Amino acid sequence: MNLSQLLAKSFTVFGLTIHWYGVIIVSGMLLAFLVISLLFKRRNMSTDLFMTYFVIGLPIAVVCTRLFYCITDGIPFKDWWRIQDGGLAITGGILGGLFSVIGVSYFKKVNFFRAGDCIVVGLLLAQSIGRWGNFVNQEVFGRAVTNEALQFFPIAVHITDSYVAPDGWYYAFFFYESMVTLTAAIVLFLNAWFNPKKPNGINTASYFIIYGLTRTIMEPLRYQGFILEGGGVPWSLVFAIVQLVFGLALLAYVLINNRKKEGTLLGSKNGDPYGITKYIGDTKTEVAYFNKVNIMCSIYPDHFEVKGEENKKEKEE
Repeated sequence: MNLSQLLAKSFTVFGLTIHWYGVIIVSGMLLAFLVISLLFKRRNMSTDLFMTYFVIGLPIAVVCTRLFYCITDGIPFKDWWRIQDGGLAITGGILGGLFSVIGVSYFKKVNFFRAGDCIVVGLLLAQSIGRWGNFVNQEVFGRAVTNEALQFFPIAVHITDSYVAPDGWYYAFFFYESMVTLTAAIVLFLNAWFNPKKPNGINTASYFIIYGLTRTIMEPLRYQGFILEGGGVPWSLVFAIVQLVFGLALLAYVLINNRKKEGTLLGSKNGDPYGITKYIGDTKTEVAYFNKVNIMCSIYPDHFEVKGEENKKEKEE
């Protein structure tokens, strides 16, 4: 038995059919939620503020994954909401999430990059886990592997669903992408956790560069049946290139703007070298709650010790 046959697509609990794809996707979302909440607290922001981003952004992102798929694959409008037929595109979710974060940041008067640097870490983690849902559904793979010496996992994956593709071995793109996004999530998490220096936006730009480059390389090599090309345009490839260019431009903007304002690419020669000194809550009246997770505690221990006592007294009163 090969790896593709180890898991069925669904299982039954008390007569209810539960699909592994959904379980894996939801698991990725929950873990991403925990990681982003932790990073918000770490980088001197309220977890309540993240809840606002989450409650508004998640539904928009989910709807946009479906809309992007339907529009770019030429699905008739009457079938857009036939969810039982499947069809989602992560690019749509990225676009929907991006605009929702921009919108919430604007109305909450939050630095978009400061919030984005935390959110993209969870997004990468969710994408990494979510790709295993594609494994269960036998999706997201490359061209056929004809060399028998390479017909083993993780180089290749055995596709047995004749509805998806002819029985055989194909390059395991879902695994490649999962490992790239997991590695990126770890690196960006470490940067967000240990590096308080300006400018905000490094993680956000890096996300678009890493994911855009990954998809730009993989899209032309994917199995033809899974390429979104409504109207003869390879939309996933087009948007992958757009993400890559956007990420590079964003990184240049962030660094150049910081050098212009602060006198250096990273940190500051002109003032406060940290981009996360000011506490940001979900409301103007929210009182800052300081704890050992908050990276600012290690930078200004005396300040936060005093503040912590003040908060304690306020709560007691």
